Amino acid sequence: MAHDPPQMQTSDPAVMRALAHPLRIEIMEAMDELGEATASEIAERLDQSVANASFHLRLLASAGFIERAEPRGREKPWRSKHRGRNLRPDPDDPSSIAESSELGALVVQREAARMAAFLRAAPAHLRSGEWIPAVTVSTATFWATAEEMAEVAQELATLLDRFEDRRDPANRPEGAVKGRLFSTLNPDLDELIQGADDSEPSDDGAS
Repeated sequence: MAHDPPQMQTSDPAVMRALAHPLRIEIMEAMDELGEATASEIAERLDQSVANASFHLRLLASAGFIERAEPRGREKPWRSKHRGRNLRPDPDDPSSIAESSELGALVVQREAARMAAFLRAAPAHLRSGEWIPAVTVSTATFWATAEEMAEVAQELATLLDRFEDRRDPANRPEGAVKGRLFSTLNPDLDELIQGADDSEPSDDGAS
């Protein structure tokens, strides 16, 4: 029977803390791409010892991110329990917000470093020009309410739904390669701070 995992959705700070490690983020990406893998396969792919890979796999399993797949003879592979992960924090739980922010910061650092490495290597690999229009680095400034910005976030989240079935190699058209999308969206921190200051009562009013 085909493995059809559900979407993961949690704001549990302990669960997010379990993922907030550079190697465990890499392991989950590998799991998403491979479908399933043994500790030895993960170790080889990520240039780690089998013991270290096994340690981090067990931590991910205890937090509910992965589970055992069907045995392959004597091999015992792991697989992701979910087809995607929504780890948006609970707005009423400061620890949930803190853990989600830390996890997000690690992902941004990793993806920014990956993109910078790609751009530096690109001149040697984009000489034909075919893929140049597919590469973009863009920034934008705009003014929106919290509700409008949340709508943009949802639109970004669903942007790639039309490619979801291509996780199966049989559904990929000729010439398709793995693409990477890295996007960020956030209200300006200075304006948030200024808005909070403006909403606080003044102490210099007349009594």
